[in-house]
Amino acid sequence: MTRLSQNTLSALPAGVIRPQYDRSSVKRGVVHFGPGAFHRAHQAAAFDTLLAQDPRWGLTGVSLNSRGVADALNPQDGLYTLALLDTEVAYRVIGSIGGILTKDDPAAILGALTHAATRIVSSTVTEKGYCLGADGALDFANPAIKADLDASRSEDWTPDSFTGWLVRGLQARRLAALPGVTVLCCDNLTDNGRKLEAATLALAEAIDPDTARWIADHVAFPNAMVDSITPATDDALRARIAAATGLEDAWPIQRERFTQWVIEDRFAGERPALDVAGVTFASEVRPFEKAKLRLLNGAHSSLAYIGLGRGLETVGEAMADRELAAFAERLMREDIAPSIAPPAGLDLGGYISDVLARFRNPEIRHLLSQIAWDGSQKLPYRLLDTTREALAAGCPIERLALPIAAWLRFLASAERDGRTITDPLAAPLLERAGDWRSVLAMREVFGDLGSDGRFVGAVEAGLAALEAGRLEPVAA
Repeated sequence: MTRLSQNTLSALPAGVIRPQYDRSSVKRGVVHFGPGAFHRAHQAAAFDTLLAQDPRWGLTGVSLNSRGVADALNPQDGLYTLALLDTEVAYRVIGSIGGILTKDDPAAILGALTHAATRIVSSTVTEKGYCLGADGALDFANPAIKADLDASRSEDWTPDSFTGWLVRGLQARRLAALPGVTVLCCDNLTDNGRKLEAATLALAEAIDPDTARWIADHVAFPNAMVDSITPATDDALRARIAAATGLEDAWPIQRERFTQWVIEDRFAGERPALDVAGVTFASEVRPFEKAKLRLLNGAHSSLAYIGLGRGLETVGEAMADRELAAFAERLMREDIAPSIAPPAGLDLGGYISDVLARFRNPEIRHLLSQIAWDGSQKLPYRLLDTTREALAAGCPIERLALPIAAWLRFLASAERDGRTITDPLAAPLLERAGDWRSVLAMREVFGDLGSDGRFVGAVEAGLAALEAGRLEPVAA
């Protein structure tokens, strides 16, 4: 089968949406680290819409940890197919990515970061990619950060971490008398822009204080949140895309039609007119972010760990389990919603109903095992912050603790069966998995919660409930 590329775009069926602009005239104004499924389903699609009106906002992707995306997309001239999953499935070829760079070519990465056209450096490197500690600050004990500090002793140094690349690129821009840029984090971290700003300044201060001062004066780090359910690509999707387009696509992407991207209106220079793609610019992102992280992502993680323990495979199957679906709804409405002060115009009750409907979308086959990745990095933002606030307010936490208990059972099962897990703390987690109290004592995950008797008691009650096949633990 003929492969998707710039030369084969004309062979697409009339019903497949294609770039509505001349790709040869596009300037690359954005360097994006982490061009995986999440980015290509959301941000790259939004920029693709913008390019039809303004050709200055094309993207260069940078993949630091794998050549997979580069090897798939570069032979396709950066093109890929996005399947929009709804009552009727639509197919759209995205052309906003001009190419993918890898760590094998550090000079090209530095060249992209210091190009005069570059005005935004964005990222979706997952929670673990920012090398933060449990307190949200840069973890100077992280091996990648230690490697960057060692490497930076050389004038022409090559970073290892994303934060290191930020410092290296901004340092080079300062020395070249280039203007500052906007650094736009799009990962599921609370206060993601502020956390990345603090981490970047901390590393820059340790490497080059002059650059740290320049960053503080010339670089903006807006908070942002992105929401749309994005199942992993599999062979079934590749076959579906091939049948719909008549072309082979090495790495197509799928997501639900719904998408939300809220960006703090805090830019170092010109702001891209992404509102043409439905992006919301707001003075304050935290209320949107908090609602999404705690309600949607918190419920997702809960469905994942509890559902996997019940032998389920997908979110759809979890929502078809009446007892589990009812638990998720009660968790959202009774335990999480009270912790959220919604932004103007957002009805939390309606938002929760919409989230539950999205979870039931029959076109979405979202694997619970995918959602379960990186639990040690996700749970602090998705469930543990809510739990801390509930404890401080004297509210019940038994239902909030049940997904944590399910995660502990997930770890114990993996250790018992000799299975690996996808988590940056996989080794210490599995080493401790046979003793759940030992896992709770990991401050890099739980902070001081592991020593709170009320929390420990609620987790113990959750473990007992799950062992008995119940989803309603009694108060300890």
